[in-house]
Amino acid sequence: MKGTEKLGFGTRAIHAGQEPDPSTGAVMTPIYQTSTFWQASPGKHQGYAYARGKNPTRNALEKCLAALENANYGLCFSSGMGAVDAVVKLLKPGDEIITGNDLYGGTYRMFTKVFAKYGITFHFIDLANANNITNYINSNTKLIWVETPTNPTMQIVDIAACAKIAKDNNILLAVDNTFASPYLQNPLDLGADIVMHSVTKYLGGHSDVVMGALLVNDITIYDQLAFIHNSCGATPGPQDSFLVLRGVKTLHLRMKAHCENGKAIAHFLNNHPKIEKVYWPGFENHPNHAIAKKQMRDFGGMISIVLKGAGLDETFRIASSFKVFTLAESLGGVESLINHPATMTHASIPKDEREKVGVVDNLLRLSVGVEDLDDLLADLEQALK
Repeated sequence: MKGTEKLGFGTRAIHAGQEPDPSTGAVMTPIYQTSTFWQASPGKHQGYAYARGKNPTRNALEKCLAALENANYGLCFSSGMGAVDAVVKLLKPGDEIITGNDLYGGTYRMFTKVFAKYGITFHFIDLANANNITNYINSNTKLIWVETPTNPTMQIVDIAACAKIAKDNNILLAVDNTFASPYLQNPLDLGADIVMHSVTKYLGGHSDVVMGALLVNDITIYDQLAFIHNSCGATPGPQDSFLVLRGVKTLHLRMKAHCENGKAIAHFLNNHPKIEKVYWPGFENHPNHAIAKKQMRDFGGMISIVLKGAGLDETFRIASSFKVFTLAESLGGVESLINHPATMTHASIPKDEREKVGVVDNLLRLSVGVEDLDDLLADLEQALK
């Protein structure tokens, strides 16, 4: 459907980038399971030559995701980390990146173990006050990388304030929008240059695909990223692209349910005697709650909790006692998941660095799904006994 930019979010999620197949009239975008495409003569083709560069199923998804982020261009990658990798490859040895001190463990690992050895310097700082960024800017600073809400302590970073600092200093701003999803937050509208998603999470929504995406407005940035995308080859296949196209059609419905369940569970846990602390940006006393309220449409289904007085053994016992929540990595699927960041998603971050920002051994991260709320509450109650 053309002209979707003026339509509502749900309509865009269902229709953007997708037209009935011209050869058959199929309403759903076909899975173009082909590695190569016919050419009438050398270099003369119908827009597709080799599937690493472009594939019709993937292109439909890229257009759809771009529409949801109010972006002009989209690129899908074989994983979220493939997308992060492409952004850092915009830089060169000697360049510097400023990022947060509460960061997904895989991103931290890539920054410190892969790109640091190629001469890129990373500054992991407290971004609760965006003005802290100015203390680290120099002539080599080329990128600010932001997560908000952060993984796993739900820190809120002021995207618009970061964007102003970035623009004033001719620095790129990239925002990992995975936890919020485009339904709750649109960083490009707040001044960001690049939005990254682990599509595996809320966009796919069904825990059956691993994928990443980058969304941008600037044609120069897009062309640079598209060159890296094709040259380095971290591109997803058409089957996965089809699955995400299917999954994203219900994003607006799922996110409403995630938010409703998340709010109820956050309040339940906040009053539970076994819980020392609850990280959820919807609480008025959550750090930067006012910023979250301003830049997000709701507060999402991600919650982290600190168990009161629990050692590692007790934390493991509780984490393994759930019957509806599943103990597993990842997040954003229709099913509720529970995760122990210190030994799972954030194990690659040194213990002392983790604990500085609150990722302690008795912290658990919940991805609240869309099951019946009463069943989730009962499961939490029995596991915490």
